[in-house]
Amino acid sequence: MTDAPEKKQLLHLVFGGELKALNSSEFRDLDALDIVGVFPDFQSARAAWRAKAQETVDNALMRYYVVHLHRLLEPDEKV
Repeated sequence: MTDAPEKKQLLHLVFGGELKALNSSEFRDLDALDIVGVFPDFQSARAAWRAKAQETVDNALMRYYVVHLHRLLEPDEKV
C-alpha cells in the first residue's frame, strides 16, 4: 500500500433559489432556498451546481451558486 499524501479540504457550499428579478442576486423567499450541500473540493461542488442548474433550466429566475467556504474560513491562506 502506498501512503499518498492526503488532499487538503477546500470546502465549497452549493445553494440556490428563485431570484426577485433577472438582474438581481436577491432571493424571492429565503425560507425556500435550496441548500444542495457542502463539498470537499471545487470539482465536486461544480458537478453538483451544474446538475441543479440544468435541472431548473426552464425557470429563468432560478440561480445556483458555489461559495468558496475555505476562503471565508482561512482568508489569509494561499491556495
